[in-house]
Amino acid sequence: MSNFGVVLEAVKQGKKIARAGWNGSGMFVYYVPAAAYPIQRNNLGTLGGMFPDDLAPYREYLALKTAQNDIATWTPSCSDALAEDWFIVGEEDE
Repeated sequence: MSNFGVVLEAVKQGKKIARAGWNGSGMFVYYVPAAAYPIQRNNLGTLGGMFPDDLAPYREYLALKTAQNDIATWTPSCSDALAEDWFIVGEEDE
């Protein structure tokens, strides 16, 4: 088990991280690097024409694979940041 500072470096290198204290099955955090995505055309036209080539840039962020088997953006709580039960997924037994 590690603290958040240790696993934060691992997640930035492409590792999946999780807390032993999480109750949800299969939950983990992963890093999404900055990039751009094609603007989806819809009847609102919210972002159309605002970015070159209609590609919306986004900043890097952390994402959570949830117990409901979907993806959400994720920001650590104070409890998460101060916890000592973090581990790198797949390296639990090392």
